[in-house]
Amino acid sequence: MSPRDLLLALVVIVVWGMNFVVIMVGLHDVPPMLLGALRFMLAAVPAVFFIRRPQVPLRWMLAYGLTISLGQFAFLFTAMKHGMPAGLASLVLQSQAFFTLFFAALFLGERLRAANLLGLLIAACGLALIGAQSGLGMTLGGFLLTICAASMWALGNIVTRKVGKVNLVGLVVWGSLVPPLPFLALSLWLEGPGVIEAALRGIGWQTILVLVYLAFGATILGYGLWSRLLSRYPASQVAPFSLLVPVVGLTSASILLGERLVLLQLAGALLVMIGLAVNVWGGWLFGRLRLVRV
Repeated sequence: MSPRDLLLALVVIVVWGMNFVVIMVGLHDVPPMLLGALRFMLAAVPAVFFIRRPQVPLRWMLAYGLTISLGQFAFLFTAMKHGMPAGLASLVLQSQAFFTLFFAALFLGERLRAANLLGLLIAACGLALIGAQSGLGMTLGGFLLTICAASMWALGNIVTRKVGKVNLVGLVVWGSLVPPLPFLALSLWLEGPGVIEAALRGIGWQTILVLVYLAFGATILGYGLWSRLLSRYPASQVAPFSLLVPVVGLTSASILLGERLVLLQLAGALLVMIGLAVNVWGGWLFGRLRLVRV
């Protein structure tokens, strides 16, 4: 990977890792469902007037928007509003990698390899350890909602695979047209007109900057650069960079929000990272070990 593209990969990791701190700041002033609606309105408009619509059937566009956008962030924003720390959210959300493996086997008939199963087992132990520490800076409800968010991200990944090779930025932008109305309906139902009105009246520069970051930074810039890297290099060379997202998330949450993990949460976080690493590199390592034995 060229030095320039390596720098672009690191920009994406920092933007996506800081995303969780920004979400937490935004949730101080705007309720979760309304924040989701505003985020995707801004991500879709005016970008849809400048980015060509990908050649994707409407049913798959709807499925993408309802899973990876609406489902993931409805659960994630609610989780973080109700007791899920930003740093741990960045880590637990990476369990989407294992949900993706499971759903790919279930819906696409893909095979689970030994490295995948071993990585899943290690990460599951780490997640169980983190979940068992509810009440120590984290609620069990927030943890479980983050797991739900990860599963919705994984379903969105399966939809993306079914769609095939398309412009990822176009898919993200046009898919962002799907969630605003459902988010608004959920906001009216769960948060109420009074809360919505108060939040909209109270929007200041901090909230505007949060929305700009979430819509243009984490969504359009992040996915745009990521798709560029995937178009230039094998996925096996690009995907490992995503392991750095929770590192940035945990570090930034500690520095900027003062979040601290207890010892068993740190142990759980380490196990999740090891599990993710085994899932990414385990196949290559097992192959090398076979060659050594031969």
